Amino acid sequence: MRLEDLPYAHLLQRHTGPLRADARYDTVHFDDLDLTGQLGGASFLECAFTGVRAESAKLRRAGFNEVWLHGGRLVGVDLAESEWQDAEIDSTVLAGISAYSSAIRRTVFRQCKLEAVNLRGATLRDVVFEDCLLRDVDLADAKLTDVSFPGSTLEDVRLRGATLKNTDLRRAARLGLPDGHLGLRGAIISTGQLLDLAPQFAQALGISVKD
Repeated sequence: MRLEDLPYAHLLQRHTGPLRADARYDTVHFDDLDLTGQLGGASFLECAFTGVRAESAKLRRAGFNEVWLHGGRLVGVDLAESEWQDAEIDSTVLAGISAYSSAIRRTVFRQCKLEAVNLRGATLRDVVFEDCLLRDVDLADAKLTDVSFPGSTLEDVRLRGATLKNTDLRRAARLGLPDGHLGLRGAIISTGQLLDLAPQFAQALGISVKD
């Protein structure tokens, strides 16, 4: 998708000046912007973010509804307890992010890199990770419903204690799950993935496999 393809593109107004905590932003275009400081509780509705950089910004409990984020770089950002709905995040790097207890619904991550992202206890519903790299992503105790990972590589993705429902892992390019079978109840996997995980299932059941 391009900026001009957004259904609200004709309404967007370019943002100028600093951002404020707890402020509400409607149909605003944030372009080539450095986000810093305390922005907790801010609300973004039908907003576009292009080339935005954020380092150590505080966006706890912020709300993102029908937003489009393209080509961003978020490092060390506090997004704990934030809410995302009907969002599209494209070609963006998210590293060292705290997003525990967040709620993410009807959201697509496309060609993104997520590294050292804390999503413990988060709720993900109708979320797609398409052609993404997820490395050192913590989903322990999270709730995943109708989540899929087409073309994505999972490295050190932890699911211990997670609750999965109709979570489709079949089209993932690679499954790197250090917790093995733990947290996979409710997931959909392919036969090949089952064979890859077989040693961990056997170990959990106390089965010795010897030829």
